[in-house]
Amino acid sequence: MTLPLMPKATAVWLVDNTTLSFEQIADFCGLHPLEVKGIADGEVAQGIVGLDPVTRGQLTRGEIARCEKNPGAKLELALSASPAIKPRTKGPRYTPVSRRQEKPDAIAWLVRHHPELTDPQICALIGTTKPTIAAVRDRTHWNSANLKPNDPVALGLCTQIELDAAVEKASVRQRQMQAENPVEESDEAVPDWAR
Repeated sequence: MTLPLMPKATAVWLVDNTTLSFEQIADFCGLHPLEVKGIADGEVAQGIVGLDPVTRGQLTRGEIARCEKNPGAKLELALSASPAIKPRTKGPRYTPVSRRQEKPDAIAWLVRHHPELTDPQICALIGTTKPTIAAVRDRTHWNSANLKPNDPVALGLCTQIELDAAVEKASVRQRQMQAENPVEESDEAVPDWAR
């Protein structure tokens, strides 16, 4: 169940301005009934100003009246007319200093296991720069002797869903390019190391 915005302040307002039971308020605000009783006694949430859920659009007067008449009823959050807030998924994300040295390992893993990924896709997944990717690919990175390819999902630099989406997008793009420019297979087209 979704909780109201600022649940303790909402509980303070509901205790002060309604005749709802402690269990109803606790269930709606995600608090323990004893905590709501403490709010009513003035022992808990001292100094917290009550937040009116009706003016904030989280409850309706009718919903409060319905639950005041029936102590067994549960308060339900009002549906908001505004769209739900989506979490931010794109853009740079903060990587702690202690985890930044793991980025080249993740780049090496991606270059080895998913060569179809482009540099901008790797930049978006891991939050790195193109020169760092080029240095890892060319083995000119300052720490290339100590690089150990490691899965970026295991390192916590991206999620498995993000990685799968990037790989799928890259493979679709690669199939489209192959369909547009078919290459005939011959002995000269296959490099020596692949024979």
